[in-house]
Amino acid sequence: MSYINGEPLDRIWDDCEDVHKEIICHQIWDFIYQLRTIPKPAEYANYFQCGADGSASNDVLLRPLPEDSGAPFTSDNDLRQRIYDRYYYYNGRRYEHELPQMLIRSENTVFTHADIAPRNILLGDGDHCPLIGIVDWELAGWYPKYWEYANIMKPSEDIDWQRWMERTAPKPCDIWDISGIKAARRVVF
Repeated sequence: MSYINGEPLDRIWDDCEDVHKEIICHQIWDFIYQLRTIPKPAEYANYFQCGADGSASNDVLLRPLPEDSGAPFTSDNDLRQRIYDRYYYYNGRRYEHELPQMLIRSENTVFTHADIAPRNILLGDGDHCPLIGIVDWELAGWYPKYWEYANIMKPSEDIDWQRWMERTAPKPCDIWDISGIKAARRVVF
């Protein structure tokens, strides 16, 4: 670990002009896409989803239930089943039959920070508010392609930032239907 002298985005976001908000969000997306190019180590090749160290994820939607092994997921179906199991375990019944179809599918995983949020983004001084660091890497690992977006859009007080992130997403296909994730979060959180 090392100290990075920067200002957390959550402290300055409301004072930023729209032109700077757009620049900041483009920098964040560029960073996210750079992360996605990090290859999964060969020793984790049999895992569909795992933490950066090959361990099971500690994400609230993916934590094991008491009767689960807690091993990393080997398929998209395993991951989606865990989300459903946690939803049901915490008395999610509104979408009891629909949730499996509502959960988005992913053929592969990409390296993901998994907690991109204004509190974890450090900016430097200057006209263009340069992105100088991202902190809080404990959830980082290989997740489905939509996972970073789903976490950016999780319930928070960062609504304006979320709107800007959605508006500046690089491709329309990067705005996934995360209605199933949202439904599960309302119960699990």
